Amino acid sequence: MEPEIYLLPIGDIDSDLKQYLKLTVENAFHCAAELMPTMKEELDFAYDAGRNQYFSTAILKKIFSRKPKEKRLLGIADVDLFVPRLNFVFGEAHMTRGVCVISLTRLRQEYYGLEQDKELFIARAAKEAVHELGHTYSLGHCRDYKCVMFFSNSLSDTDRKSTQFCSRCKNFLEIND
Repeated sequence: MEPEIYLLPIGDIDSDLKQYLKLTVENAFHCAAELMPTMKEELDFAYDAGRNQYFSTAILKKIFSRKPKEKRLLGIADVDLFVPRLNFVFGEAHMTRGVCVISLTRLRQEYYGLEQDKELFIARAAKEAVHELGHTYSLGHCRDYKCVMFFSNSLSDTDRKSTQFCSRCKNFLEIND
């Protein structure tokens, strides 16, 4: 089966996490996914020194050229992302171009001075990956706080939701379990 979704690690991303995200995406969207070779290019073009963060929209533009035609592409970066008007974002998607990116940085407990929790980190990364890819299928934010498409304004929002779509979002995507 030809992949419908491609995962692009940007920089050094843990191999177990990459495999877990691939399986999670395949499960959520009922299609094949493929890990692409790591993008080793520096993200200096997206760095904002005043914020000490990376502009996610610039990264989306850059990785779009790597997306196979008629497919979806998820960039996985371990840098702190932002868009203007927000302090940070866990990820960003371009609905019509089929490309999205997630940040792993703020999903870690250690970022907040807390003890490492690898399971929690992996669960958060999976939720954000499915969420941003959902946007590339034209799904907006959902009002169901358990649905993966619920807007995460904080980690507590991310922790509360699942990696699954609610029945309304499944119907929109025409996913049958």
